[in-house]
Amino acid sequence: MPEAVIEKITIAYETIGSQKDRPLLMIAGLSSQMVTWPDEFCRRLAENGHFVVRFDNRDCGLSSKIESGGIPDVGALMADAVAGGKIEAPYTLSDMASDAVGLMDALSLDQAHVCGLSMGGMIAQVMAIEFPERVACLTSMMSTTGRPDLPGPAPAAMQAMVSTPPWERSAYVRYLTGVYHAFAGGSEAFDKATSDEMAARAYDRSFYPMGFTRQMAAIIASGDRTDKLAQVKAPTLVIHGTSDPLVPIEHGRATAEAIPGARIVLIEGLGHGLAFPSLWDQIISAISSHTHGPP
Repeated sequence: MPEAVIEKITIAYETIGSQKDRPLLMIAGLSSQMVTWPDEFCRRLAENGHFVVRFDNRDCGLSSKIESGGIPDVGALMADAVAGGKIEAPYTLSDMASDAVGLMDALSLDQAHVCGLSMGGMIAQVMAIEFPERVACLTSMMSTTGRPDLPGPAPAAMQAMVSTPPWERSAYVRYLTGVYHAFAGGSEAFDKATSDEMAARAYDRSFYPMGFTRQMAAIIASGDRTDKLAQVKAPTLVIHGTSDPLVPIEHGRATAEAIPGARIVLIEGLGHGLAFPSLWDQIISAISSHTHGPP
């Protein structure tokens, strides 16, 4: 697995497709490895003219683990955020955005089309805010502005997200598929076999649940991006599922409203995540049309 060293952080990555095609940087979600962008999904993107770059965020997969950051008390951080107090976290979404830009530097990519899912969408938004010259276009999937008055997750989805994973492999696969199922919002498009495959591959690459709390702390510490998103110049596509119980559809609409000229595509029956293979063609078509630009 190739690696890039960025400010003492090692980022594991993989590329799919021809370097002559449109570079597409794929940023994964909270505690999610690069393989949550499934191989077949990435292959289809490559067939649609993309040089796909997927990578493990810090504290996840085969990238550096920030163990010096300890294990933050997420509940206390959330309480501080509600109270308007100062939030101390081991790192922020800005640091994670810098990791992504550093990877682009390592790959000699002056610009890339940037696509992020969930937390990855937040990181992609920060890239468009803080590194506008590096973002050819932005795709924010199943993500949010961080605006505190937007609806929260459905109780079952929230409970699944904060539950403690088991250490044994088969138990973990059952557990993570259960989490993905809770994130499906009852959608009939959810595919258990795809979910099982994603869960097993993630476990076999790296089982590191401790990174979840530090990434979650980064989200909390980074706050509301609404005002800053008004500065975004990159052409922006927002993709959101109608069945998403973790990041309700109002978050997608708020993201599109916050970014000037943004376009939103709603995918009927899409929950949270990519264990919905029957809907991949719609998602890939939307991304590909966006990165190709106006006719």
